[in-house]
Amino acid sequence: MTCAKRPKWLGMLTAAACLCTGVILHGTSVRAVPRRIILLRHGEKANSHALCGIGLRRAVALSQYYLGQNAKNQSLLEGQVPAAIFAMTLHTLETAGHTAVSWRLPIKTYAAMPGENGITKTSEKNSATQAAAADVLGNPKWHDRIVLMFWEHHHIASPRLERLYSAQKVTLRQLLNIDHLEGVPKEWKNNYDYFWIIDYDPNYSQIPIRFQMVKQIYPSPFTKLPHNEWGEELPKEYPLSCLR
Repeated sequence: MTCAKRPKWLGMLTAAACLCTGVILHGTSVRAVPRRIILLRHGEKANSHALCGIGLRRAVALSQYYLGQNAKNQSLLEGQVPAAIFAMTLHTLETAGHTAVSWRLPIKTYAAMPGENGITKTSEKNSATQAAAADVLGNPKWHDRIVLMFWEHHHIASPRLERLYSAQKVTLRQLLNIDHLEGVPKEWKNNYDYFWIIDYDPNYSQIPIRFQMVKQIYPSPFTKLPHNEWGEELPKEYPLSCLR
């Protein structure tokens, strides 16, 4: 007795089912996850909407030494071209500007801007942060690439903010799933001189596989930029023209 020849469409359907099963067994099925997110606070500020002189110098230093095209230190970018540059406030836009220009990349802005009283509503910052995180972990354009995020420090990590809005995720620590890893600070301290480096396995999961804190160290002519250790106070000579 001979077996009837299997229809071609049935074979294709079986192959598709096997592929789907393989994806499920491999782990969390994801469509778009960056390889690395480089997360940092904006530079030192003069007021609610502008950087002070030190903050402006830090923006230049970031581009020339770490994040811009032809940066002298390639340890963070690993020779890769950033897929996107994200910002949310005027401070973060100013900080990202030199880096964006060097790459000829637009800054993808999820705006949270101060009102007439110079204050930005927390709810607006929450919404901007949630939308940006959804984009970073869901846009195929950034898959397996490096994304730069210049952000406001309370919305990077803040236990107080997380308690106030306990019914939702409002910090990048939560939204980027960094809180799944050990050793991740629960709060961004009074520092302008650190990177948070978040690495993912882009073909497996939106849960990061590695977290690092990297201190910004600059040679001349940027040696006078504040470089306090994590959690330490800003230096005594910190200028009055910059807000603490």
